[in-house]
Amino acid sequence: MVKSSIIPAHFTEPFSVSAPELTSKQICQLSETFNDWLKAEFINHDMANLVAARAQFVDLILTKLWVQHQLDEHQISLLAVGGYGRGELHPQSDVDILLLTQPSVEKELEERISAFITQLWDVKLDIGQSVRDVKECIKQGAGDVTIATNLLETRFICGCEHLNEQLQPLLHEDSFWQSEQFLIAKRDEQNHRHQQYHGAAYTLEPNLKANPGGLRDIQTIAWVAKRHFSAESLEELVDHDYLTRNEYNELIECQDYLWRMRFALHYVAGRSENRLLFDYQADVAAMMGLGRDGKAAVERMMKRFFRTIARVAELNKMLLRNFEYEILNPTETNKTIDIDDDFYIEDGLIRTRNIRVFMRPNKIMEMFLIIAQRTEIKDLHPETLRQMRNIRRRLVSRLNDYEECRRLFIDILKHPRGLGLPFTLMHRHSILAAYLPEWNSIVGQMQFDLFHAYSVDEHSYRLIKNLYRFSQVEHNHEFPLCSKIVQRIRKPELLYMAGIFHDIAKGRGGDHAELGAVDALNFAKLHGLNDHDGRMISWLVKEHLTMSVTAQRRDISDENVIKRFAGIVKDEARLDYLYCLTVADMRATNESLWNSWKANLLEELYNATKQAFRHGLEKPVDLRAKIRENQQQAIALLTAQEINIDQLKQLWRDFKADYFLRYSPEQIAWHCQHILQKEDYRPLVLISPKPYRGGTEVFVYTPDQQNIFASIVSLLGTKKLSIHDAKIITSKSGFTLNTFVVLDQRNKPIKDQYRAQDISRALTEVLSICSLDKVPVQPVAKRFEQLDIPTKVTFIKTASKKRTMLEIRAIDRPGLLASFGQVFQNCKLKVHSAKITTFGEKAEDVFTVSTADDLALSEQQQIELANRLTSDIT
Repeated sequence: MVKSSIIPAHFTEPFSVSAPELTSKQICQLSETFNDWLKAEFINHDMANLVAARAQFVDLILTKLWVQHQLDEHQISLLAVGGYGRGELHPQSDVDILLLTQPSVEKELEERISAFITQLWDVKLDIGQSVRDVKECIKQGAGDVTIATNLLETRFICGCEHLNEQLQPLLHEDSFWQSEQFLIAKRDEQNHRHQQYHGAAYTLEPNLKANPGGLRDIQTIAWVAKRHFSAESLEELVDHDYLTRNEYNELIECQDYLWRMRFALHYVAGRSENRLLFDYQADVAAMMGLGRDGKAAVERMMKRFFRTIARVAELNKMLLRNFEYEILNPTETNKTIDIDDDFYIEDGLIRTRNIRVFMRPNKIMEMFLIIAQRTEIKDLHPETLRQMRNIRRRLVSRLNDYEECRRLFIDILKHPRGLGLPFTLMHRHSILAAYLPEWNSIVGQMQFDLFHAYSVDEHSYRLIKNLYRFSQVEHNHEFPLCSKIVQRIRKPELLYMAGIFHDIAKGRGGDHAELGAVDALNFAKLHGLNDHDGRMISWLVKEHLTMSVTAQRRDISDENVIKRFAGIVKDEARLDYLYCLTVADMRATNESLWNSWKANLLEELYNATKQAFRHGLEKPVDLRAKIRENQQQAIALLTAQEINIDQLKQLWRDFKADYFLRYSPEQIAWHCQHILQKEDYRPLVLISPKPYRGGTEVFVYTPDQQNIFASIVSLLGTKKLSIHDAKIITSKSGFTLNTFVVLDQRNKPIKDQYRAQDISRALTEVLSICSLDKVPVQPVAKRFEQLDIPTKVTFIKTASKKRTMLEIRAIDRPGLLASFGQVFQNCKLKVHSAKITTFGEKAEDVFTVSTADDLALSEQQQIELANRLTSDIT
């Protein structure tokens, strides 16, 4: 029902019957002034009033133009449909109308209708119109649930009221849509929509309308109620005992917050936009009065948003299930299975025997253990959910204060199916937050960047579900090594506990890994775990980033890197746990950024570290033996290719020892075969036909020249390739042996041979130029502009006297890597390796460099380099 008007009189007067006719230009000016008024009233008024006010203002425009086009003299009705039919219009929302006509329309009326609709577009209304007679409405609505839904929300605006009176009774007859059919159709429609979002509402750039828990989920409840009860509002569900008064108020409160966000988003985007894109978030937060402190304001806004959609999703699930029981499942046909004195199963849903069961808090935890034990249970009964919601809100203390709850919680984690459906329901229905106060603090906590795709609690939940997936035999093919480890370790529950706590301290300030490790140890003590298990969980939380950092930012072909990592891990048991936790963590952070390159790096680091443990960490690495072994294996591979061994050894005399340590025998054989077969002085560019560590290897052999590193990475960037690793070696005679590992735009190795040939040809042409051009610095992408990420240079301590390692953190942009290379060239530095890592909008790249004399940089040279990087790149 449309609320009483709050529109000031000076807006309504020009549209009165006695007022002069209005031109399109005058209406546009009035609309612009009205929109400015709406924006000014945004903070002061209830959202229901504002969306109703815009609908009423559009009513005035349509009615005025209706009369001006003399449509009031014909047998035709103008009806609002959809959101406009509900009397709800946001600043830039479409205006959906139905022109209800007689079965036959005269040419003169057709012309008037056409002129009317044309002028609606002229006055800048985004019109969605349909012209139908009553019979057509019923016929088309009966065959399409979307059309039927729109018709159920029709609202008479002006014209021939008799036609509307003919239509309305027909819309409520069973021959149009039966309640059962309509409920099934809307439920299936919602399920399909949720699947489009992979069932994940807690994403970085949510759709306020279509996301699970969004506005469409509230509307679905209203649509089903309207069809079944002929209810004109959600409030009527209270009278029908489908909603309690508190639940209704909660639903309206949630709707108001989502409306407020959408209202502000329309103004910020300047169009009808439901996706809360990263670019808009800071401005939307500011308009909502949450402050102009950028990141902090957005995180405040999004935390409440995520908590709001969780409440909507829960209410939607409970109410639709109630409708299903009322409309689809007669009580006498329900199949029941007894469990005990407190619970039973009804049609696959667990149900309480009386409304006082959860007055004993341990019964909540007991119910989830029962769900783990009984495979017949598929979900909570709606009445069970309602009772649990009511008790959850009345808890005077956290659930883990109760000894019996603590025992049951550990039993759930230990049960082979405990991390399946039970854990999902505990997370979705806020029982985990009621059990662990630390978890409650991360619910809805987001990070204002483009790397973390989910809120902290949703990311942690997904990590734990990844770990659980490793334990299920049917998923062994996905991550064979992880599955093998999890299925053989004696206490997989320690992994799950580490997953719960790994990010639990985010948002508190300080090192979240250190703080989370303390929380994990306290949890272990409270739950009676032995000291060894407690220390294991705490250590995993503290070091949960170590393996990913080592794999992605260090040269894992360096034996010293492996030895240092192994020194942190200490034994194979910890390595097993840490590897599985790291894979699960990286996949749960942002699935679109997970790729075979990262998977192969982690597995290679795991295997190399395991080998180091078995050989003994105290045993020094024999580098000469390693070189000889690689050379011998390469010779064995090349013998089959009929390569002249004397020529090969002559070539190897030009190569430094580093080359034989940093490349595998297979790579050495591949490089040298083509170098020896070269027939001209043109640069040699090789593209690996098979993936290397999950990426494509690009090898360049050419005389060294100025700007070579910057030019290569620049060209690879223009070919839409992302660089993840680089090895740069110069021979004794001044030839470069550069290797780059790249992935395409889909995060996949290059498989198209024609594309590989094109890249090889382009690189050869660029490198054949005697003097390579300076690479220009590209501007920052527009969506990154609001992020304050200054370039930061950190030097990493190493024992080497010939190499300096540094990490550069900067906002990502096209040509960034080439810009780094330009600075190194200008400072007369040699680049020996690069590990390229991009986290959303942020690049965190690690380089190993030396002076032209092959020495580590002095303190003064480090200062000068850092200054050049920050001044030239920022």
